[in-house]
Amino acid sequence: MTDHKQVVDRQFGEQANAYLSSAVHAQGDEFKLLQEAVSKQTHANVLDLGCGAGHVSFQVAPFVNKVIAYDLSGSMLEVVAKASQEKQLKNIETAQGVAESLPFADNSFDFVFSRYSAHHWQDLGIALREVKRVLKLSGIAAFIDVVSPEQPLLDTYLQTVEVLRDTSHVRDYSVAEWIRQMGEAGLLVTKHHKQKLRLEFNSWVTRMRTPDVYKNAILSLQQSMAQEVRDYFEIDQQGSFSTDVVVVWATTL
Repeated sequence: MTDHKQVVDRQFGEQANAYLSSAVHAQGDEFKLLQEAVSKQTHANVLDLGCGAGHVSFQVAPFVNKVIAYDLSGSMLEVVAKASQEKQLKNIETAQGVAESLPFADNSFDFVFSRYSAHHWQDLGIALREVKRVLKLSGIAAFIDVVSPEQPLLDTYLQTVEVLRDTSHVRDYSVAEWIRQMGEAGLLVTKHHKQKLRLEFNSWVTRMRTPDVYKNAILSLQQSMAQEVRDYFEIDQQGSFSTDVVVVWATTL
């Protein structure tokens, strides 16, 4: 029987290079915020949790002592290692594993950053407790991820299209869910904001190798949903749409 870790590795392993060149993953206003957070922290150690193709690592590595790029997918980590060499970022190291069981000592990192990864984790609460454990006292964590609207109708639609597109999807959490679970993990939310992300349909499904039957199901669902859903997600005739992204900052209690 295939477990969730195998599904995640299968979904992302074969498409690792596609994520390195993906505009959605390579660009974002939040990179400037992460750089500002570490800009005067030359002795800092950073964990890029669920690093994917390594975009966060590449952005912050020039400012800090060391970055650990950590991901479940060995193929993704190979892409990160190769790109790090090409970019001459010698302070990036890779490590493999799941978010719920980090192979690092307590108080190891000054910063933990995670971008577009948490919605794949099996248990967000356990992972956040691990983040708290490996952060130093007064360390800083920042999470960037697609966020669910509070309204049940909009939430149901979003989770449905996400899992049709990508079977490794677990959940896009609401802002309230993020704040609650971070508090329960011993992390104090210091600030957060939402921003919009526009997703072009063809590249969105191609990047994940979504089978035609599921692509067609998504398009059909989009057309059959209530107008309030179509308006909220700004769905166009080609299937492209906008979604909310949360950027949430926290520190250890």
